[in-house]
Formats: sequence, C-alpha cells, structure tokens
Amino acid sequence: MRFTSILICLIGLCFYLLTIPGCTKETFTTSGNLDFSLDTLVFDTVFTTIGSTTQQFKIYNNNNKSILIDEVELMGGQDSPFRLNLDGVSGINHQDISLLENDSLYMFVEVTLGVNNQNAPLVIEDSIRFRTNGLDQYVNLAVWGQDAYFHYQDQAQGVWTSDKPHVIYGYSLVDSAETLTIDAGTQVHLHKNAVLYVYKSSLFVNGFLDNEVVFQGDRLEALYDDVPGQYYGIYFNQAEPSVIDYAVIKNGTSGIHVFNEGNNPGSYAVTVKNTKIFNHSSYGLFLFDDASIKGENLLIYKNGFHALLVLKGAKFNFNHCDFLGYGAAQSPAIGIRNYYDDPSIVSNIDEGKIYNSVLSGNIESELVLDTILTPSTILNLDIQNCFIQANEVYTEPFFLNCLWRVGLDEFYKPKFNDVGLGDFGFSNDSPLQGSGFGSSILTDILGNFRNNPPDIGAIEEN
Repeated sequence: MRFTSILICLIGLCFYLLTIPGCTKETFTTSGNLDFSLDTLVFDTVFTTIGSTTQQFKIYNNNNKSILIDEVELMGGQDSPFRLNLDGVSGINHQDISLLENDSLYMFVEVTLGVNNQNAPLVIEDSIRFRTNGLDQYVNLAVWGQDAYFHYQDQAQGVWTSDKPHVIYGYSLVDSAETLTIDAGTQVHLHKNAVLYVYKSSLFVNGFLDNEVVFQGDRLEALYDDVPGQYYGIYFNQAEPSVIDYAVIKNGTSGIHVFNEGNNPGSYAVTVKNTKIFNHSSYGLFLFDDASIKGENLLIYKNGFHALLVLKGAKFNFNHCDFLGYGAAQSPAIGIRNYYDDPSIVSNIDEGKIYNSVLSGNIESELVLDTILTPSTILNLDIQNCFIQANEVYTEPFFLNCLWRVGLDEFYKPKFNDVGLGDFGFSNDSPLQGSGFGSSILTDILGNFRNNPPDIGAIEEN
C-alpha cells in the first residue's frame, strides 16, 4: 500500500511539471533563426590537388533563448571538394545542435580541388544549409581553382612553358649534363621546403621586362603574399654556365644558393641579371665553397639575415646592384668570409668585384669582412664607386671612390622613394646620382638607359 501511494504521487508530480507554463520544449528554445558573420566564404586561387588554408565564419544565436539547429549539411555531399568542421567536430552533416542564447559557434572550412584540365582558373561553388524551426538558411562557398604542371621529385629538362604554373613538391632536379629552360612569364611555385636543384647542369631563366619569371611559394592566399621561408630556393651544385634574366624570386629561405664552381673555371657558374630577390627568411644570395657568380642590375632586399653571404671563398663580380637590409634584417646586407667553421682552413677569393652598388639598410654597418690572409691565400677584393653604410670609413686599398654613410647619418643616405613598398628609385638630391663609373651595362633594371657617368645601384634616375 505504501509503495502504491508513492507511485501515485510520482505520477501526479510528473503530470504537474509537464503542465507548468515555460517547461515545454517551445519555452526553452526560440522560434527565431540564426545569423552569420558572412553570407559567402570565398577562397583565393587554390592549385588543384593542393589543400587550402583553413578559413572560418561564425554562427550566431542573437535571440534571448536557446535555439536548436535541426541540421547542418554541406549540400555537395561526399563529392564536394570542401570539408567542414563545426566547433571541433568534422563532418559534412551535423544534427540537433543546441546553441545557447546570445552565443556563437565556429564553422571551419577547407577545400582541395581535383585536376580540371584547364589553363585558366575556374570557379567551384557549394553551400552549407542550416535548418532551424523549419527554415533553411545558407552560407555560400566559392573557390577559384588553378590547374598546374606538378613536379614531384622528378627530372627537369627541356622547356617549362608559361601556359600553366609549375608547382614543385620536394625537389625538381636538373641532372648532370641536362638543360632546363624556363620561358618568360612562367610562374614557378614551390611547396614547403621544396627546391629547384641544378646539379652539374644548366638552367636558363628567360624572362624579360614586364614579363618576368616568378619563383614563390605555392600558397596563393593573400595572407601568404609576404611570408618568408615558404620553400628553400634555387640550388646550384657545380653548375654548368647558367643564366637567370628578369626573374622575381621571393618568400623562400635562400633565394639563390650556389655551391662550388664546377668544371668551368674560366666562366661563372651562374649569371643573374635584372632580377629582384627579396623576403627570404635567411639569405638572398648564398655563395659557398668556391662558388662563382656574376650579377648585374640586382635588387636584393628585406631578407632575414644577409642579402649576400659568402662562406669559404668564392668568385664574384657584381655591378649596379642594391644589397639592402631593411625589413626585419638585423645582420649586415653583405657578409664575406673566406673560411667556414675552422679558421685554420681558408679558401681563396680569386675575384671579388663589387662596382656601382648600394649597401644600405637598418643597422649601422651593412658590410662585414671576416677574412684571413695567409702567405698562400688569394684575396682579390675590388670594391669601387659604391655607396656603403658602415660604422666607420674602411681604409683598405681595395675600396676605391666609394661613398660612405657612417652609422645612420640622417643627412647622408640613399633617399629611396619608399623602402616599405620596395621602391628603390631615389630623389634628385640623392648621393647615388651620377656617382658611378661607366660600364657595359647600358640599361637599368627598369629598362632605362644609363647616363654617363651613371647612378649607383640597379636603378637609373633620369
């Protein structure tokens, strides 16, 4: 009897609770709908087969009561190139999500595109449906996809054309005795840590003014436009004579790395002309162990350490170049050393010419020479008609007719137009004006004819 009484009381209590106003589902949840931080999520151009960065938007419940999201669905289903993650849970379909009043959720979205066999970008679209209280709301998704030639640990030879971008994974090797030619206007993209490796072979980069060959990372989203260290760089190992003309090399680790001279002691392993090398996490040009290079009309700037680093000797000949620090660089624009880690083992600098060039940047001294001279060492440095920023005027006899900015003298500097924007033209009262000496380099990096005497640096201001 006692048990029966208790049971009757419990049943009565439950019935009472169910009839209390405000305790039904309708009183705990709103009949309103959702708000979103955007109506269309757009991805920048993404290479086919390469995943995008993760983008996000927020889902808001701006009501004063909780809301039950009946379903969240990627409309393209399993065939969609997009992938979803709702507040930490992956999947293309989510159901019965409760969102508290005046609260929000994150939706994360990524995309990986298949090969489209088209040279021009194409637009891929999809949408995410949110169903609440019988109403469907949508957030649209859009991505521009670009097909490309993909090089994954392959043998590079012949001609790379400009009809589609070229994307390097791992490495692309120009092997011994082979030749790779890259046409003007070609876009070369390198994946993380990737390298274009030239081994006992030749590379010819045939850009021209306003149709340069561009080397950069393979992330095309705008936030990667100015991120260094996205790949390694172009590596020459005992190269046959190679030429890079009118190129832009940016956002890597070491823009151009040259190791050893190879089997052509009478010529330069690499010649680089009319080229911009900038925003690398370590070096613009890295010469190691008797490397040889000739450079004309080069703008090398905003690199993490040095614009030019020479270790363990080299042969180099630079004319009308800008070796610049700026950016985050706190190391001299040029560092030259004829040994590596053991000062007892020194190498030669058979030729060390720097003519008509600018050495400038953020710090007091943008040139450091750390060389050891022994009775058998060759140290043929020859630096003429250069603008040099240093903490003192160097008196070594191989400096000839140079202009010296001692420390950070505010009244004697190159007076570039806009360092932050990479505009290294200069004003009419710059000391660079007319301070060079004549050479066979008749035009500057912008195609302007040089005066006589010419200006110092890669740009001639007429």
